[in-house]
Amino acid sequence: MDDPSRKELGGFLRRRRNEVERSDYDLAPVGRGRTTGLRREEIAFLSGVSVTWYTWLEQGRDINPSRQVIDAVAVNLHLTEAEHDYVLGLAGFTPRPRPDLAEPEPVPSHVQHLLDTLDPAPAFALTAHWDIAAWNRSYEGLFPGVLDADPAERNLLQFIFTDERVRDMLPEWEHTSRQFLAEYRAEAGGRISGPQHVRLVTHLRAVSPDFARAWDAHEVERFASRVRTFEHPRGGHLVFEQVNLVPQDVQDLHIVAYLPTQDCASPDGVRRLREEG
Repeated sequence: MDDPSRKELGGFLRRRRNEVERSDYDLAPVGRGRTTGLRREEIAFLSGVSVTWYTWLEQGRDINPSRQVIDAVAVNLHLTEAEHDYVLGLAGFTPRPRPDLAEPEPVPSHVQHLLDTLDPAPAFALTAHWDIAAWNRSYEGLFPGVLDADPAERNLLQFIFTDERVRDMLPEWEHTSRQFLAEYRAEAGGRISGPQHVRLVTHLRAVSPDFARAWDAHEVERFASRVRTFEHPRGGHLVFEQVNLVPQDVQDLHIVAYLPTQDCASPDGVRRLREEG
């Protein structure tokens, strides 16, 4: 049986190899003046491995690359820190692989208390597989469908790529959706062979061509606090700063909070999220 981790690692390295600028390596254009992409023999030479061995790596063959080799390939492909960690995870070298849980554990009461205390700032708790495990009243008003969704489908990526109401609220949906997916991918390296990850990606590839295209782009990005904008049917023009918190005693959960900024249309807009729809 094919190993999904090897297949993903090979696909990721192949895409990145084809995207780098040859001028960054002081290499001349190839073919019909093509300025991007390294040949396999070029990256193999830079990384100190044979062309045959590197080809097998990109093909997802049953080989066991050392951490030193993965590090060399990552450095020579000029991967970002997040991308470097990602390929290490795919090769089995994550410092602390997260367990693949069959079902999310119940959210501790103190986590729910924290979410409720953050109200009126919309806030929610996200599992390692990006299931929305808990939320406060304002988030329930901000994100349509979170209350009524089947618990098995209460997943942030599922909402972003399949719920038209969510798409309509995000003025830069294309950029935002790909950014979320890149952040998810950065965290998923050590779990990519697990059944929950496989089910999620297989399902979303089947129901969302947008997801399939974005997933095949192999973008990886670490989370950074940023501005999130919504055009909400009840709250109006809402502008938040998104921040993530990780409780020390529940490190498989991320607390995501949307803190209102002065650019919100009015404080009433945020308060209206708590009103009955």
